[in-house]
Amino acid sequence: MNTNTLPNRQIMNSFSNVTVDSVANVYFDGKVVSHSVTFPDGSRKTLGIIYPGTYKFNTGAPELMEIIDGSCEVTVNGSGSTRFVPTDESFEVPANSGFTITVNAGICQYICSFL
Repeated sequence: MNTNTLPNRQIMNSFSNVTVDSVANVYFDGKVVSHSVTFPDGSRKTLGIIYPGTYKFNTGAPELMEIIDGSCEVTVNGSGSTRFVPTDESFEVPANSGFTITVNAGICQYICSFL
């Protein structure tokens, strides 16, 4: 699994000139919630929160998950290992794959970019 530290990175507190879907993406009985954001160039991200628990997701497109607050443990399908991912670190998930994410305490906030 590719885990990246985001050195000298300033967390984006806002995005300009975007379209936001007002209806949330709600998973696992509301324990994972996100909103989709579309940029002028057509690229898309989701901004979300994850409450404590363990959740399995599948991917269609490759994804970059940036943890912007809190922490989690992640196992990308086929990696055979689980990694701790704190605030200001990220991980990538290949297309047509998936990952299991565990939040042990607090709320984990993330930005997911579809690559």
